[in-house]
Amino acid sequence: MQLNIVEQGEVVKIEIQEERMDAHNSGDLKEKMLQLFDDGKCNLIIDLSDVRFVDSSGLGALVSGFKNASAREGSLKLCCLQPQVRSMFELTRPHRVFEIFTTVEEAMESY
Repeated sequence: MQLNIVEQGEVVKIEIQEERMDAHNSGDLKEKMLQLFDDGKCNLIIDLSDVRFVDSSGLGALVSGFKNASAREGSLKLCCLQPQVRSMFELTRPHRVFEIFTTVEEAMESY
């Protein structure tokens, strides 16, 4: 999975540079988040600007990251959801768990 990691103070932004987050590549995201948590980076923003499709494995990776961040007194926030991804989130209801922001700037300001 193509990821761009940007550290800004206490917050790490992960830009997912893929059109799909699925069983094929979501393990990479999960692994990267665990590595960041192990390094003491517990406040994450996941930028989904490029992502047009998320399956249950992709959603599972995000939920895993959310739980791990919370367990370390951090947080995982999502931003820049494409309409298709946003509608999937509304149908499956994880939008009730995650803080979701329209822009990266809004997500950053929430910290």
